[in-house]
Formats: sequence, C-alpha cells, structure tokens
Amino acid sequence: MTGRAAVSGPENYDPADYPAFAVTVDLVVLTVREHDLQVLVIRRGEAPFAGRSALPGGFVWPGEDLAEAARRELAEETGMQVVPGHLEQLASYGAPDRDPRMRVVSVAHLVFAADLPSPVAGSDAAAADWRPVSELLAHPRWLAFDHSRILADGLERARSKLEYTTLATSFCPPEFTVAQLREVYEAVWGERLDPRNFHRKVTGATGFVEPTGSTSSRAGGRPAELFRPGAASGLYPALLRPGS
Repeated sequence: MTGRAAVSGPENYDPADYPAFAVTVDLVVLTVREHDLQVLVIRRGEAPFAGRSALPGGFVWPGEDLAEAARRELAEETGMQVVPGHLEQLASYGAPDRDPRMRVVSVAHLVFAADLPSPVAGSDAAAADWRPVSELLAHPRWLAFDHSRILADGLERARSKLEYTTLATSFCPPEFTVAQLREVYEAVWGERLDPRNFHRKVTGATGFVEPTGSTSSRAGGRPAELFRPGAASGLYPALLRPGS
C-alpha cells in the first residue's frame, strides 16, 4: 500500500500534517440608546482596514478560553473592563479569505446591554462609539472584514431571542416601566407595537416581569408602575413578532 498510513489512534497524530490558522473573537454589543438599536464599533488603528469601522475583537491568546478573550478584547479596544448585560456565543465564521493576513476563524459573541455611556477607545483602537444598527446594515461596506454579516446575524439572533426568552430585560435598567420594555422590542424588531396589547402580554407571561411596588415620576403625566426582571428565562406564551 502506498501513501500515508491510516491514522489508527492518537499516537499517530502529527499536528504538522494540518495547516495552522488563527482564532479570533468578535463582539456584537447591542444596546438601545435614544430610542434606537445601536451597536458598539471601533475605528481600526492599524492594517488591514486601518481607519475603517469594525466590531470590537481580536486574536485569542494561547491558554485563553473564548469567553475570556471576548472580555479582554472588549476592555482593550473600548475601555469596558466588565462585559455588561448578557453574553453568549453567536456563530463561527471561517471563510478562507475573510482576513487578508492569514487563515482566521472568528467565534463571534453577542452582548445585550442596557443603555451605556460612550466608550473610550483602548490601546488597540483609534476610536470607539455607538452606531445605529440600521445605518451600518444599509451600508455594509462601512464595516471591515465580514463584520456586516456578523452584525446581521447578531440582529436576527436578538430578534428571535426576544420572542421566546426574557432577555429583553437585559436592555433595561434594574427597574423599568412596561413602556421602557416596549421601547426595547420596538427598537430591536423595528416595529411599532400597540401599548395596551403589549402591556397585557408582558404582565400575563409567567415570570417575565414582577412589580417592584414603586412607581416612576414623570413630568406631565401619571406615574407609571415599575417592574423588575422575573424569575423565568423563557417566555410562555411566546411574544411573537408582528407578522410571525
């Protein structure tokens, strides 16, 4: 028999038989600011794509797991020392030509966060800021690498999550009104929702929200009841998008 012998076990494994490639993390950090769904972006300070906008992220270090890398890169590029809100893996991206430097596979992460102040660019970025998601998706070439695709996937994941989970409260302050929660759904889904119908569904969903016993003080209107996140992680019944 000619050619390489069949691999029969781990003792025959040779890493040199396989091409090397790098692993990165990229973060889709979503928040609702000024009644609009926005995403955290940095301006790249070095090649490739120097001067272009991009999602925060970078290479995974040896001995570092993916979640640690995501937190470190967010701190290095935006000055955020703690990942706010909810963090989860989104998807992996491994097209051979996605990075002009070398073969790079990116494991993207999705973050839901309440309204945050403007970030401060760290050592690896020339600038950092919040940008409307709709604006960036309307101009996909504004983002470096394949980050427009990652952002689009992150938006769709967020929209789906809001139908079947209680993660919409991650976009809210610790205590919030139903109107504030509705604003989250409207910003993420891009749809106007009927206030009374939304209130009925939210307060009727088991464990979604619970009253705090307090009310908000609003100038020119009646105080609104304040709620906090409930104990449930899933929504029952589901809160479906209009047209679903």
